[in-house]
Amino acid sequence: MVSIKDIAQSCGVSVATVSKALNGHQDIGEATRERILAAAKEMGYTANFAARALKTNRTYNLGILFADLQNSGFMHEYFAMTLNSFRFEAERCGYDITFISSDVGHQHASYLQHALYRQLEGVAIICADFLDPTVQELVYSQVPVVTLDHAFNNRMAVLSDNRDGIEALVRYVYGMGHRRIAYIHGNQTAVTESRLNGFYRACEALGIALPENFVLSCEYHDPVSCHAATQRLLALPERPSCILFSDDYAAIGGINAIREAGLRIPEDISIAGYDGIHLARTLSPVLTTWQQPAEALGRTAAAKLIDRIEHPRTALPEHVLIHGALLEGGSVRRLA
Repeated sequence: MVSIKDIAQSCGVSVATVSKALNGHQDIGEATRERILAAAKEMGYTANFAARALKTNRTYNLGILFADLQNSGFMHEYFAMTLNSFRFEAERCGYDITFISSDVGHQHASYLQHALYRQLEGVAIICADFLDPTVQELVYSQVPVVTLDHAFNNRMAVLSDNRDGIEALVRYVYGMGHRRIAYIHGNQTAVTESRLNGFYRACEALGIALPENFVLSCEYHDPVSCHAATQRLLALPERPSCILFSDDYAAIGGINAIREAGLRIPEDISIAGYDGIHLARTLSPVLTTWQQPAEALGRTAAAKLIDRIEHPRTALPEHVLIHGALLEGGSVRRLA
């Protein structure tokens, strides 16, 4: 069996350098890392994780809390991409992942109890009710935690630029000549609060008169509730010229409502989504949307959590903001 020592001799470096390369440490040169990884692959090296765990008295196991409030599971492309990039980065750094829940062996347990039972070195909270006392118990425990799109004081968080994203969408449709802009936002969460703040800020800065009935809510990732909200907007005596939807998937319900009303997109009414999922690029017309950096969010969350675990005295709990990008499609008409 190929050992780390064998790889070190082959590459002409120390055993410590090989160990750093295989475990994703950042204090070696990228060229050296790539040379070591290539040699390890060519020589058929397989890490002995059991031996490493015994030697270091560590589990190298990260937990993921994914309590999907909409029960869309991995069908939600945004979360699927985030989770996959988290897993990839964790595995690249030599960590396994375990999903935690409120049940252990058919017995009820808190999230913290599950994390301790599994001997997890850290937990990423990707999706959850952050007001849930059992979630907050985990966040404020001694277990290193990183949260996604929700910030707690003195705890690590990785955040999408939700406020800036919706502001950019408003400014874009404004630049296309729209002044009657409606917004169907998602259910009440920290993400929604940030987006609503950005929406109102942009409208105020641009001098957009905003009727109160132009701002409605629906469930995230739910075409049915978005369909109903869109119908309410279309029934107004003076309907909006453009509707911003909570997310790209829910927007399908809005698109159906518009077409059922005999209206065309974008000739009769313009629309824009949020998330930038692949499905939005396959619609006709292609949906203008704000693309959330799902892969960067997952990768950064894993890297920050691992850094917090491996450098507890120097890795400060910070709030990292990841920027998205506008994806222009054909769903917003330029008004004269």
